[in-house]
Amino acid sequence: MKVLGITGGMGSGKSTVSQLLKINGMPVYNTDIVGAQLSNFSPVIRRQLTARYGDELYQTGVLNRPMLATLIFNRKEDMKFVNSVIHPEVQKHFEDWKTQHADKAWTGIESAILFESGFHLLVDQILLVTAPLELRIERVRKRDGLDRETILQRIRHQLPDEQKAFLSEYVLINDNQQAIIPQICEMKIF
Repeated sequence: MKVLGITGGMGSGKSTVSQLLKINGMPVYNTDIVGAQLSNFSPVIRRQLTARYGDELYQTGVLNRPMLATLIFNRKEDMKFVNSVIHPEVQKHFEDWKTQHADKAWTGIESAILFESGFHLLVDQILLVTAPLELRIERVRKRDGLDRETILQRIRHQLPDEQKAFLSEYVLINDNQQAIIPQICEMKIF
């Protein structure tokens, strides 16, 4: 089985591309979704995060993500620590998930921070989904209700598309002008 890494910045449309790949029969693992679930329920993650930030991080029984975001954004050491706690647990979960799909020629792993997290080391090929910055900002604003400065701040924490493109086998442009499905078909992985 081969693994396709699917990445792109916030609002690029990587989840849309992942959905299209799923429709075509490729199972796709979403690191953001699983990371959030594991952050809520993994005793390993909970123990390490509360040891550093206190029990109030889990007051309602699940991780208070906005509180954690305020604690780690613009604090490189804290961001590094949180990633060092969550990413290994996600990777273990992905490896287990992958065995459930051993009959497939390809599986996918979707991650906005594929390179930053080290998940790129788990894949055979990489697909980057790109979109113009203003379109990405507008998509995230509509989806998450965040203000422009918050969105830009989060985008700055991600590797620029130019660097990702250099490291990727495929680059799809999701600019609401070019059709995505023909670009996926050109990849010839199905």
